Amino acid sequence: MQPDINTHRARRERVIERLGVGVMVIATAPEAVRNRDAHYPYRYDSYFYYLAGFPEPEAVVVLVAGGEPRQILFCRERHEEREIWDGFRYGPEAAREAFAFDEARPIAELDEAMAQILEDQPQLAYAIGADPAWDARVLGWLNAVRAKGRSGVAAPERLTDARRVLDEMRLVKDAHELALMRRAAEISAAAHVRAMRTTRPGRHEYEIEAELLHAFRSQGALAPAYTSIVAGGANACVLHYVTNSQPLNAGELLLVDAGAEYGGYAADITRTFPVSGRFSPAQRDAYEVVLAAQAAAIARLAPGESWHAPHEAALKVLTQGMVDLGLLQGEVDGLIEAEAYKRFYMHRTGHWLGLDVHDAGEYKVGGEWRPLEPGMTLTVEPGLYIRPAQDVPEAFWNLGIRIEDDALVTAEGCEILTGGVPKAVAEIEELMRHD
Repeated sequence: MQPDINTHRARRERVIERLGVGVMVIATAPEAVRNRDAHYPYRYDSYFYYLAGFPEPEAVVVLVAGGEPRQILFCRERHEEREIWDGFRYGPEAAREAFAFDEARPIAELDEAMAQILEDQPQLAYAIGADPAWDARVLGWLNAVRAKGRSGVAAPERLTDARRVLDEMRLVKDAHELALMRRAAEISAAAHVRAMRTTRPGRHEYEIEAELLHAFRSQGALAPAYTSIVAGGANACVLHYVTNSQPLNAGELLLVDAGAEYGGYAADITRTFPVSGRFSPAQRDAYEVVLAAQAAAIARLAPGESWHAPHEAALKVLTQGMVDLGLLQGEVDGLIEAEAYKRFYMHRTGHWLGLDVHDAGEYKVGGEWRPLEPGMTLTVEPGLYIRPAQDVPEAFWNLGIRIEDDALVTAEGCEILTGGVPKAVAEIEELMRHD
């Protein structure tokens, strides 16, 4: 899907307004070598793409605030031979017009140009510390400006982290972003339905992963948003299991955590379901605890609620469930205070979602949990992970259960973007019937 160029230009204008005076520099990601002369599929830097919408490597956005504001793109020049091998390049002039920049210059001119652009600017904003090579390059620019000091030229006195401005902007999604996220969610939901329908005892985890990838790509997603987790049986108790190599056994659960990236934006869905198509009584009991915890968390998603509120709500339900299942003993409040629940639930109930699957943005402001606002997008993903132990009822051994959906905070409460995947026990069992 093509970026909305007017939206990207408007974002750059907002950055310039927030910057006030000075210069912001944001580079895209470099190409990465997989081995020898083979590269990984290219994926742009999220901050860069948020501002530029420009998909090519070797590119930099420079925004000049104060006086006469300027939006400048540095990118590769056209190159007939390289385009024969690697495909089309915009080149500066076409890129300037296509992506609505005031200026565009060859990337080879960046260092010389920055030594001029930074003259007499009070501040320089960039992603400080993100890349040592870029830190060194920026120091080179500053030293080049300082070398002109005898001519009355001053270098920026302040270095600021550009991510502080951009993170706040990225936290609240605009209409274009939400359209992309809804499509990513729709594609991902259909892929999870396909995974449920095609799961059988005797198949392998990687076969179900292949079903997911087929569904992603066939619906227009270029890639998964992250490495898919397809974890059968005890593997589901490993939170970031990605080996995906084992056979699926009758009587076990399968945890699938997978999402597509569409137009640069991620979906992130987890479902847990029985390999044989029907939950055992113990599996159902544990699953219903996680499902109730997710419902309690979703009920707290609304403007003005704190980021922490859904996690608190889920934690109370999960901990009560651990007591009811015989996993823990004691009063719920005391168990939460002592963090006894962490034996079976060791992560938080969600994270920001957007251009990155764990998206940009602080969770606390001034030491307090951030209040939710309309336009924020996040996951809701409680779980239970029960490893074998003498004090754990054997019926629950090796159960890993997580239920995850993507939510948009709205003025009225929240919208679940990934509701197209069944999660009630009866709905899952009906979908997986192999009559």
